[in-house]
Formats: sequence, structure tokens, C-alpha cells
Amino acid sequence: MASRTIVPQQGRGEAEVGGAGAAVHNQTNKNAAAGDGRSRRALGDIGNVVNVRGAAVEGKAQRQIHRPLTRSFCAQLLANAEAAAAVEKNKKILIQNLRLFGISENVCVKVDKAPVLDGAAVVSKRGVAAVPKAVQKKPVAKPVPAQAEVIEISPDVNEVVEAAHGIANKPKEEIVHDIDEADADNHLAGVEYVEDIYKFYKSIENESMPNDYMHLQTDINEKMRSILVDWLIDVHQKFELSPEALYLTVNLIDRFLSVKVVPRRELQLLGMSAMLIATKYEEIWPPEVNDLVCIADRAYTHEQILLMEKTILGRLEWTVTVPTHYVFLARFIKASIPDPKMENMVYFLAELGIMHYETIRFCPSMVAASAVYAARCALNKSESWTDTLKFHTGYSESQLVDCAKLLAYFHSKAAEGRLHVVYKKYSSSLRGAVASVPPSKNLLSAESRLQVV
Repeated sequence: MASRTIVPQQGRGEAEVGGAGAAVHNQTNKNAAAGDGRSRRALGDIGNVVNVRGAAVEGKAQRQIHRPLTRSFCAQLLANAEAAAAVEKNKKILIQNLRLFGISENVCVKVDKAPVLDGAAVVSKRGVAAVPKAVQKKPVAKPVPAQAEVIEISPDVNEVVEAAHGIANKPKEEIVHDIDEADADNHLAGVEYVEDIYKFYKSIENESMPNDYMHLQTDINEKMRSILVDWLIDVHQKFELSPEALYLTVNLIDRFLSVKVVPRRELQLLGMSAMLIATKYEEIWPPEVNDLVCIADRAYTHEQILLMEKTILGRLEWTVTVPTHYVFLARFIKASIPDPKMENMVYFLAELGIMHYETIRFCPSMVAASAVYAARCALNKSESWTDTLKFHTGYSESQLVDCAKLLAYFHSKAAEGRLHVVYKKYSSSLRGAVASVPPSKNLLSAESRLQVV
């Protein structure tokens, strides 16, 4: 914007330099004589004169402007707002601590409130503000419940005293640990969204769960399925694939068997094509079709594997993005705050679980949580199940007992069965030799009638 030139104002009767200026001045005097000249003088001051406090204009001293009313009143309002915010924050801390000690929120609490202005400011005839004194409002007393005492706190006190009779003997509840605190600066961890992601996983996991299909299959049985998964775990290990690919492979097999009858001679072909799909989805460098042909001792051709791959995707409507056991295992192991031995034990029990058909009736999140629970019991952790695990898994200890007993039974029979791939895999020193650790005796059921291959 163009700047406006400030024209200095002159008092009436002053002479101006220059002929043109004099003519204009004379004309101004004539107009002023016709009227009172006040309006013109006021208009001339707009935007042209910057009055300085205390400066004389037209020979008259200007009155100094005072604003004690506005400043004091705003300061008082600001102080009241800050005090009220402190009291509100202190109330929230008190309620949290009351919940921590198991005290009802209805316990009468007396707090120090900030002074509140009662009424508006009054301006006297002289223009000086009359600010009323701050009024201390009394808190409304609530009815005190039976067997409870009144707690008095101030905005500076953040600790809660015992209020109910016998509260000193009540054990303090464990606080849920923030397992994502260490990853706060890791952008790949996505700590802002991880809770919502796992809530979504749990809400849709039942949609991608296979049905109990074995009674529909006329040419295969549970033993054949276990042999297939045991062989796929061996292939998975030889190709050094990611664990995500293994769990997705088993998920694709079970879902396909839920919707289509497969003859015995094509069961291994189904497993190979399912692994091809899973590795294409999860791996950067998936194995080639020719590699799968060779590892199956050329029992199937290149074209048969690709045709079965197309059939699987068509029957499953290309739904490959599903929450498998692994996504829950990764989260629940983190909530358990594990050591390497604990982590290997969880994966050992989980792979035993997916190898046996009996666990198909449990959803993936429950199998994962049960593997963590059974592993903690086998390793004699101080607490079998913590509040942190309960919060992140969504399962209580009583909900996991049945599935955990099943996993412990598989663990106890792993060395005796004919399928040794998982047992040998986790008997290695690289995986802590966790397979040699005996299962929890508390989880083993003497009445179990399961038959292990």
C-alpha cells in the first residue's frame, strides 16, 4: 500500500510560506469564519496527526489517558482462569489416584478454589474503575458416603491419602506399562496408530478365520494336514523366509479347504501354491516356481503350480490381506517385555499350534495370547499374566486356560511324535534350545484325550 504523507497542522492565524500556501490559508480562514470550524479541524486530524501523550495541540495540554480498569480487570480474569485450571487438573489427578486405590469417586472432596469476581467492574463519574473485591465462593458439600472420610487437598498437592477404612491393607493395582514408549521417535513403529490398528485386526479376524472343514473333506484327514504343515515349515526354514509368510501360507490352506474339497494327491500341490502366494505377498525376493518344483522332487509341473495358484486366489476372492497369528504374536510378545528365550518359546508353541488341526477353532489372537501365557508358565515367570498383557491382548487369564492347556500338551508330546521339524528347529542353540524346556505342569491336563501324530 502507498504510504500517506503526514501533513503538519498549524494553528489558526499562523502564516504559511509561499504564495500558493497563503492563498489556501486565506480561503481556510474565510470558511472557518462562516462556521465554527470544529468539524473541519477534526477532519484534518484524521490520519495526519500522530498525537503524543502529554503533547500540546493548539496550545492546549492533552489529558493523559489512564487504563487501570482494563488492565487490572484482565489481570484478575487471567489469574482466576489459571487458578481454575490448576484446581481442575488437581481434581483429575485425585480421581485417578482414587481409582488406583479402589475408592469410589463419590467420596466428598474439598478443594481450594480460586477467587471469582462477583459482578462487573463499575466506572465512577471521574472515569476511575471501581473493581470489586474477589469473592471466595464456598464449595457445595456433597453427601458423604458411609465409611468414608473427607479428603482435603490443595492445588499443590498431588498425592492421595487413604480415605476408606481398611484401604491400607488393600494391595495396590499394577499400572499398565507403555510398551511403545521406546519407539516414540521411531516413525516406522507408527505408535500413534498402533492401538487403532490392533483394534481393527481383532474386529475383523473372525471374517478371515477358516471354518471347521475336516468333516467336509472326503479324501484327507487331520493327520495329512499336520504332515503337510510340518513339511512346509521345513521348506520355509530352508528358503529362509519371513515368519509372516509361514503363517499366511497356513491361513490360505485352511481357508481354501473350508470352501473346496481337495483330493489327497493335490494336497501337497495346494501347500506349494499357497506358499508361492504368501511369499509373493510378504517377501522381497520370493522363491521361483522352478525352485518349488525341485524341492517337491518334481511331483508337480510348473503349469500345475500356477494353475492351483490361480484357483486359490479365485476361490478366496483375492483376499490375502488378513490378520494372521503372526501380527498378534509380534504385539503380544512386546507386551510381555520378553528376553530372547521367552520370545523363542512363544514362537515354538505357536508353530506347534498351527501344525495341529485342533487349534483351528480358536481365533488367531487367542492362540497368540495363549502361546505367550503358556510360555510364561513354562519359564516360571513371576507373574503368569500381567495387567499390561491383559490390556493389550484383551484376554483375561481364565479365557486363555483352555487353549494354553492344548499348547502345553503339544509341547509335552513334541519329542515323541513322528513330526520332528518344529522340535528340531527350536532345539537349536540359535533359538535358545527352548524345545527342551519342560512345559508347565499346571497347564497339563491328565484327562486330555488328544492324539498327537
